[in-house]
This record gives sequence, C-alpha cells and structure tokens, in this order.
Amino acid sequence: MRQLQVGLGKRSYPILIGPGVLARAGEYISGVAGGRLLIVTNPVVGALYGELLTQSLTDAGFQFTWAEIPDGESLKTLATVELLYDCAFEAGLDRTSAVVALGGGVVGDTAGFVAATFMRGIDFVQIPTTLLAQVDSSVGGKVGVNHPRGKNVIGAFYQPRLVLADVTALHSLPAREIAAGMAEVIKYGVIRDEGFFAWLEQNLESVLRLDEDALGYLVEVCCRIKADVVQEDETESAKGVRQLLNYGHTLGHALESLTGYGVYRHGEAVAVGMVLAAEVAERLGFLEGPDVARIQRLIERTGLPIAMPAELSRSRLEAAIAHDKKSRGGRINFIVPRAIGKASVYPATPAEILDLVM
Repeated sequence: MRQLQVGLGKRSYPILIGPGVLARAGEYISGVAGGRLLIVTNPVVGALYGELLTQSLTDAGFQFTWAEIPDGESLKTLATVELLYDCAFEAGLDRTSAVVALGGGVVGDTAGFVAATFMRGIDFVQIPTTLLAQVDSSVGGKVGVNHPRGKNVIGAFYQPRLVLADVTALHSLPAREIAAGMAEVIKYGVIRDEGFFAWLEQNLESVLRLDEDALGYLVEVCCRIKADVVQEDETESAKGVRQLLNYGHTLGHALESLTGYGVYRHGEAVAVGMVLAAEVAERLGFLEGPDVARIQRLIERTGLPIAMPAELSRSRLEAAIAHDKKSRGGRINFIVPRAIGKASVYPATPAEILDLVM
C-alpha cells in the first residue's frame, strides 16, 4: 500500500492507495470518524462494491445508511443534493456523523457538497472508484454541483478526512472511462512533471491494460502533484498555483455544457481543451511545435478526442466561456503550457481566446 499526506495543518488527511484498501475501509474510517455514516453511491457501483463495504463497516462496528443517486453528470444538481439531505435526516445524521462517497467524480462532488453544507459541515470520506476520481477529483476539497449556466459553479472547498483509492476497482471500468481518467493524468505531466509525462509515453500500454503496479505508481504520482498544489494554494487564489490545474478545463467545460452534460465524459472534453490550449500556446510563441505534437500524440494514443465539434458556433462557445467560474472582470485566466512540465496563466477575454483557437 502507498500512503500520502495532504498537509493542511489541523485539516490534513491521508490518501491510501493500493489493491485491497476497500476491504479494510471500516478499519481506516474508524480512525477518522466515529458516528453514524451516510454512504452515497450510484446503482452500478453499489452493486459492485456494496456488499464488500457493508461487511467492512459492520465488522468495524459502524451504524450506516445507504443512499443511491442516479449516475451521470447531468444529474449532478441541487435536486440530487435535496434528495440526499432528505436521506441524511431520515438516517438520523447529526454533527458527529459522516458522509462517505463511494463512486466516481459525480458521486464524490455531490456527496461532498452535502457534507459541506449539512448542519454547516460534517465529516467526509472519499472512496473513489474511477481513475479520474482517484487521480483528481477526490483530492483537494473541491465539491459542488452543476447549473444550466455552468459546470461546478455551485460549490465549496471542503476537504475530506480520508481518501481510499483501491486500484483493483479500476478493473471494473470500461475502456472509455479509463481513457477519460487518463486526460487528467496527462494534464499533471504537462503542467508539472516532464519526467512523469515521459514515463506515460513509455508505459501507456501497461496502464491501459490495468497493470496494478503501473496504476499504483500513476495514482500516487498524480495525488502527490495534486497534494503539493493544494498545500500551496488550497482555495485557488487569484494568482495562486492551483489555477494551473485548470489546464484544458476552460474549453473543456464549455464543450461539456454546450453538448449536454454526459455526451462527452469530463476527461474527453478536457482532452480536447488541452490540445487546443497547447495550440494556442504555440501561436503565442510560448510552446515549441514538437511539444505540441507530443501532447497531442499521447492524448490520441490514449483514445481520446482532440478536436472541437464543428457544429459548435463561435457565439455559443464565447457565451459558455464567459460563464466560466474562473472569469474575473470579463477575463479568463486561461492556462497555457510553456514546456512539457511547465504552465502559466494567460489572461484573456473569451473573444481573444477564440481568436487564437478558431
């Protein structure tokens, strides 16, 4: 088992990575929470791992209630949050209780928002079961839901008490979900770690066939990079380093919202955004052509899309980008790579960004 620590003073928390951590979840959760639990999952994940987690929590002496929410980005809404509030009241949760998220990013984001707001905040545990959630969304404390006018625009920063990333769970995922998660993995290499990017180029086939040693290393590196960034800039300050994690997300979020949440997986949309942002960086003279080619080639090898659909008009894209939560005074802190392993902020209006893209 691999273990990392997100160092945030009194709100620090461990990340445990490896095969078998789900079977010992009750033991690990008992170290950070002792009250009644609300376990939030979706029907697919519940069918796969509900019995295993139930046994582990029962053995650890927990009282708990299960709550299933529909799967899909389009259902990451305040209406779903309301349903979970009802479940929390019916289960008798109080200020000593905890919410446990068992699933991917939709489950984690939604359950985390419930934990952050129910009775002004109760403990929260992440058990991510998708690659994207294990390497990105379960770490760092961003929780929230979507609105018709934008993705993740209703939310909070609320750190979990514990993250349990069982890489064995990744074997149950379809190839499309693994590829979608790889977009965030590649992102870390582009913005922060050229050596890791090179490792991905050399070991992509091992990762895609779900070699557990490769997966364990990959999840550990990504979580370490994310933890380092969060420790330096927890709440994404105006000039802080955390905004670099948004590489690919400005155009990616626009693509998701304009096509209808769920048509593109989050990682698929981010992959398109990363390629376009790299091309923008080249046009600005920030990034060399061979580095743009390396980024595009690795994304393509992973099986991810690299181009914006032709039917999306400039006017619709501009309006979607303008609603981006990173907008300040009409300008977006657009993230551009400067080299493999290094990125920076390029402040621009939505129109200026699209002038460079289209």
